[in-house]
Order: sequence, then structure tokens, then C-alpha cells
Amino acid sequence: MRCTFESGPIRPPSEAKSLLLRCTRNCPWNKCAFCHTYKGEKFSFRTTDEIKADIARMKEIADSVREVSWRMGLAGAVTREVISAAARNPGERGEIFAVAGWLLEGPRSAFLQDADSLVMKTDELCDVLRFLRAQFPSIERVTTYARARTVAHKGVSDLKALREAGLDRIHIGMESGSDEVLKLVKKGVTAAGHAEAGGAVKAAGIELSEYWMPGLGGRALSKVHAVESAHVLNAVDPHFIRLRSIAIPPGTPLFDMWRSGEFIKPSDDEIVAEIRLFVEELDGIHSRIVSDHILNLLEEVEGVLPDDKPRILASIDRYLDLPPRDRVVFKLGRRTGRFRVLDDLTDAGARAGTEQLMDEMGVKDDQTLEEQMTTLMMRFI
Repeated sequence: MRCTFESGPIRPPSEAKSLLLRCTRNCPWNKCAFCHTYKGEKFSFRTTDEIKADIARMKEIADSVREVSWRMGLAGAVTREVISAAARNPGERGEIFAVAGWLLEGPRSAFLQDADSLVMKTDELCDVLRFLRAQFPSIERVTTYARARTVAHKGVSDLKALREAGLDRIHIGMESGSDEVLKLVKKGVTAAGHAEAGGAVKAAGIELSEYWMPGLGGRALSKVHAVESAHVLNAVDPHFIRLRSIAIPPGTPLFDMWRSGEFIKPSDDEIVAEIRLFVEELDGIHSRIVSDHILNLLEEVEGVLPDDKPRILASIDRYLDLPPRDRVVFKLGRRTGRFRVLDDLTDAGARAGTEQLMDEMGVKDDQTLEEQMTTLMMRFI
């Protein structure tokens, strides 16, 4: 069995259980100052024949894994034992694990890679979507990343065609609704462009997931970043607002700006205060706020607007009202995986382990923690 197929480098955390199908390679823009994922890589299209061949190979693998299950007397059910038995050939293990792991989790979703699958011609992408769903009828949701400019260029009619062919959700990296910030980080789109794209996605009947990056304006533009981003989202009312707090990886233009002092990265506490202002400014919408990444300090900043807004703000205030040492303990515990939520501060064992680590690292206050935090944050990018 020949089972090699392409996979891209990233997918959203919400697509952790999705089948990953690479439709384009890398990013057609690739100029964002904060992004390192595709730096040094060239964008290219894949043909529909290449993509459909990958789908066919995935189907072949799925069928072979289920055959192993039947031979083991498990009536096609996929278990870890079935996967181990199916992946005995070392040369095929990676691909088998990818597809079999998807079957194990429940084969209900797929994600189209890489950064902007909608740059494909609409009829070609529709062809891929229909073929994917025909090969895997169990799929209930197909999602993809897309740039706002690409979405706006498609227009509502093309987006409706993609929805009818089987595209259910589009993830757009808005990052900011401030033209100043968007220009600073070379996003290649304006706030008005984001609003236009988001409106088109919703008009087409496709779920919309918008990403906002707390801290992206630095200290200088923190307020305008929070307020104007909220105003764009108020105009769009996306289904999801996903937070991705800023990180500055080496090898990016933003890293050079930070090292030179041109960009001053807000502290964790300043970012939390910025998020509070952002949430306070969200009004008249029904989006679900999601904080599903380790880069975000407060996992509790989640809920459906408008009903959960008071609770979200209260959770932020709870953190900001902590004594300074407790905030330091929580930040280090969160970044090292000892804590997930604020209530974990009451776990005596986890707290003692975190305070011991503070002593070992020489962390005495917020300033010394910030000096150590950059290295820790790089692990999660």
C-alpha cells in the first residue's frame, strides 16, 4: 500500500481532531511581521488531481485500518490496539497514525491547509470538497484558514458555492481592527476590509471564526488596538472570537523591532487589562469568545455574548485583584503547565511546586518573571 500524502505545518487548536488535507502550500502573503511559520518558504498551488489523490490515499488507509479491526474481531471499530497492529511497517507509520488517529477520535471533521485555501479557483475547490465528502461521508464539518482579502475577492456568490459543496467554517486571522496596528505588522488588509470579508462569510451562510491577538499593538497602541478591534467585530458579529495572545518568535520582523526597542511588548498584566477593555467594548453581538491556546494567560475568558460578558469580566477582575505575588505564582504555573485556571492556585501541591521552581529560577517579582518568560513562551509557538 502506497500511503504518502502531504501535510502542512499548522492547524487551529479547535481542529486537533480533524483530518488535515493540504490544498495549497505555505502562505500567498507571507509578510506579517509577527508570523514565522512560512518564512523562507515559497507559496505554491496544488492541482486538484494531487489533492484528490491524497484523499484517495487517506481513504485507502482508513479502509485498511478498518480491515485490521475486522480481522481482530472488533467489527471495524478503531482502537489503539488496532492502530498498533495496522502500523507495523515503519515506512507507513506516520501516515497511518494520522488517519487512524482521526478515526479513533471520531471521523467527523476535516481541515483544509495551508494558510489560505480559498486562493484556489472556486470550481476547483468545490470539486475537492465534493470528492472529500464522497470519500468520507462521516464528515460533518469542513473548515479552512483564509485571508480577509481573499474572502472579499471571492464575494458572496462564490462563498455560497463553496458552502453548498461542503465548506462549513472559515478561520480568519483578523489579529487587529486598528488600521495603525495592521499597518505596523504588515497584515496587508484594513479594518474595513476585515469587516467586508466577515460580512461576506456570514451572508454566505458559513460559520466565521475571527482571531484577535492581544498585545499586537504593543504598549503604544494597546488602547486603540483593543477598542477598534472590538468595533470591527461588533460590525461583523462572528460566530467565534478566538484569542491568541502575542508571542514574538526569533526570525520575524517583529522580533527585530522588539529587540531594537521600536516595539515594546506589553507585560502579561498589561495584556490582561487590554483584553478586559476589548471585552468591555464588545456590544450587540452574539459571538462565542474562546481562549483555547496556552499563549493566553486566562483560560476563563470564554463564553457566549452577551449573557456571559459579566462573568468573563469578573474572571479578569479576579486575576487583576490578586496580590502581586499570587499573580506571579499563577503566571509561572500557567506557563509551565502546573495551572490551567485561577482556581488551581488553591491546589497546595501545584502551588508548592511552582514556588519551588520560582526559587530555582531566581524569580522574585514580576520583573524577574518577565525576564524569564520569553524563553518559556517560545515553547508554545
